[in-house]
Amino acid sequence: MELERLIKAVADVLDLDPATITADSKFVDDLGADSLDVLEIVMGIEEEFGIQVPTDEAQSIVTVGDAYEKIKKELEK
Repeated sequence: MELERLIKAVADVLDLDPATITADSKFVDDLGADSLDVLEIVMGIEEEFGIQVPTDEAQSIVTVGDAYEKIKKELEK
């Protein structure tokens, strides 16, 4: 499922245990990501799922769940 793939990708970028990441986890507040980490995560999402995330939409991705919903939306196109 995409959520597990997303969590693994986020965990790899942030060097965290995937078990500590949930859909409600906020990249900055909960996972300790900085702006460069978030950019790297978005780029990883684009590569992992073969989608493009427009810059204006990327700025609205705050939680892992936000990213998951964006992935689902793009994959349904």
